[in-house]
Amino acid sequence: MSDAIYFPHLHLYLHHVGKTLRIGPVTIAYYGICIAVGMLLGIWAVTRRAKETGQKPDDYVDIVIWTMLFSIIGARVYYVAFDWDAYRNDLLSVFRIREGGLAIYGGIIAGVLTLFIQSRIRKMRFRVLLDTCVIGLPIGQIVGRWGNFFNREAFGGYTDGLFAMQLPVSAVRQNEITTAMWEHLVNINGTDFIQVHPAFLYEGLWNCFVLLLLVVMRNRTKFDGELFLVYAAGYGAGRFFIESIRTDQLLIPGTQIPVSMVVSAALVIGSLVLTAAGRRRKRTSG
Repeated sequence: MSDAIYFPHLHLYLHHVGKTLRIGPVTIAYYGICIAVGMLLGIWAVTRRAKETGQKPDDYVDIVIWTMLFSIIGARVYYVAFDWDAYRNDLLSVFRIREGGLAIYGGIIAGVLTLFIQSRIRKMRFRVLLDTCVIGLPIGQIVGRWGNFFNREAFGGYTDGLFAMQLPVSAVRQNEITTAMWEHLVNINGTDFIQVHPAFLYEGLWNCFVLLLLVVMRNRTKFDGELFLVYAAGYGAGRFFIESIRTDQLLIPGTQIPVSMVVSAALVIGSLVLTAAGRRRKRTSG
């Protein structure tokens, strides 16, 4: 039962959820499959948006591939930087991405920087690139978050709510098990399970809302770059609250403050300020 995942209040019992898929001699992590599928769907969405706005879809295939490459690097660097103690004694583990450990904010930062550099090289408007590419972000996140499901990670604290998820103790990192989880262990046929919030699922559902918001707003923005700000504010707001329940938070060194909550708050405030300023400037300029 070490590979079981249960949602008891939903009467959903998955008795065998593997972490890898084996095809002949090749073993592929489901985490990697989810990331790859999310990327492909993201590329499709971006090229579709480029065509919709009268741009060249082929240009965006190259742009998005380079952006995704550096986003993965940025996501890993960000994660390792804020969880350095887990890697300092085994430097090769830094490169074992298939085991998880990608921070979306690191990916977003690296992605935005990559788009900025490409806008200069290709002589394209940076804010137009942001607005065109942003549609692929929540799509990639929605699919990619299921990689956390297969890896038994990105979960929250103990809950007995409707969406409560049960995971075998042996399948999760011991440092992510809180006192409340230990106190509410569930023993099923001799195997101990923790019962937690499926934070990855909450974020996936929130990203569905963010994607819907982008679709609704895509032709209603008043200035270049506003659609990206809609994403930043929307995602940041949801992530702020979801991050507060997670047990695998990356903390600001020397504090107990989750770095993602700080970044989320800054994103929401900054995006709202920039949106208000942009719309005011648009009205003033006529």
